[in-house]
Amino acid sequence: MSIKHHPTDETLGAYAAGNLDEGSALVVAAHVSLCPRCAAVVRGFEEVGGALLDRLQPSAMSGDALKQALARLDAPAPSVPARNDAVAPEDRRLPPPLLQYELGPWRRIGMKVEWRSVGVPTDNGSRVFMLRAAPGTRLPHHRHTGTEWTCVFEGAFRHELGRYGAGDFDEADESVEHHPTVEDGAPCVCLVAMRGGIALQSWLGRLAQPFVRL
Repeated sequence: MSIKHHPTDETLGAYAAGNLDEGSALVVAAHVSLCPRCAAVVRGFEEVGGALLDRLQPSAMSGDALKQALARLDAPAPSVPARNDAVAPEDRRLPPPLLQYELGPWRRIGMKVEWRSVGVPTDNGSRVFMLRAAPGTRLPHHRHTGTEWTCVFEGAFRHELGRYGAGDFDEADESVEHHPTVEDGAPCVCLVAMRGGIALQSWLGRLAQPFVRL
């Protein structure tokens, strides 16, 4: 696997510090699990963070610190992603971070394009889903009203900013306007975390915009 596109250092730093919403963190985690380079960068950020914590001066505890600690012990356990124990054979090649979530069935949403839900709570900031597009598919020309982070698992697509193959990470925001095309040879399978929405740019796309529900 030859990976050419990576998250920015700012994104990897936010991921290492736990500052991303759950959906965005999942897409970054999927890429990091496939990319030794980014895994090393994340480890470096974590080591720096640990060293900085060691240098912090102790601070006095509040008078009710023990009461707060006991209250947390009595509180319900925080929710964790439901592990998908019954992994379908076709899913065993997916990155391990993704398999911690329930995956829905593939559903057709357009000509040669399928969508699959990923069980990340929608109140965590990003809508998370998988997309699968047939070879040669030209996705609509569009721009974003928020952010769209994509990790490619299989196949490849191209747009105005380059070629994105297996393992590559595409980080798009409001400044990006593109027209992705899936390469011939194999379907393109991706994991996407999206904030905001997409705005279709062609006249036909604008007519279809009310029916687009990504």
